[in-house]
Amino acid sequence: MLSTQEVSSLNEELKDSEPKDIIAHMQSLLPKLAVAFSGAEDVVLVHFAAKLDPRPAFLSLDTGRLHPQTLRYIEQIRKHYELDLDVLHPDPAELDQLIKNKGLYSFYEDGHEECCGIRKVAPLGRKLLHFDAWVTGQRRDQSPTRQEVPVVEIDSSFSTAEHQVLKINPLANWSSAQVWDLIRMLEIPYNPLHDEGFVSIGCEPCTKAIGPNQHEREGRWWWEEATIKECGLHRGNLDRMSD
Repeated sequence: MLSTQEVSSLNEELKDSEPKDIIAHMQSLLPKLAVAFSGAEDVVLVHFAAKLDPRPAFLSLDTGRLHPQTLRYIEQIRKHYELDLDVLHPDPAELDQLIKNKGLYSFYEDGHEECCGIRKVAPLGRKLLHFDAWVTGQRRDQSPTRQEVPVVEIDSSFSTAEHQVLKINPLANWSSAQVWDLIRMLEIPYNPLHDEGFVSIGCEPCTKAIGPNQHEREGRWWWEEATIKECGLHRGNLDRMSD
């Protein structure tokens, strides 16, 4: 396990590093590293990580509510980079109970946390029991809650007393413009939903296209307060930063 001081030192060491170098460095420190790919612009993480030898693991979440375009895109990336991609799914029993009790669209009435917890947080949590760290596409410019996201942090949502999990955010210092400049320059395949006005892409019922000058997170859970536009994968650490 790394101490908070060691994590702080890593952040100081990597604060000006390029994303590809951050991933490579953390892979050398923590061989049990997983890259999480959501089917959106975090594809640049896959592009960088796929060049490493040995490669880290690659994970993606199929919540059961993704757009068809996203599912096809995840498969396109699997083939394009020849990935051993582990696609995670929610527990059928937990999902059945939620739907029987509350129906398919309860999140419009009582918030998205319960549904996201079953479809996203729980499957990832079970998988991360086998890893020391995971790489995410979090950026500071994505939302007000992410403005202080560090490059390296101890994941308070998935760490336990017996097993520490680090969260690596190689794109923390990058802007959306930098990400898209890279995607276009290297001709990296991207989700076709981006061409339809979708910027932040999640589950189909909870994601919509946005208009000019709208912030990217306004297309996620638009019926809720802007301050809580998080699915739960990052909520624990973000809540701790705001305390």
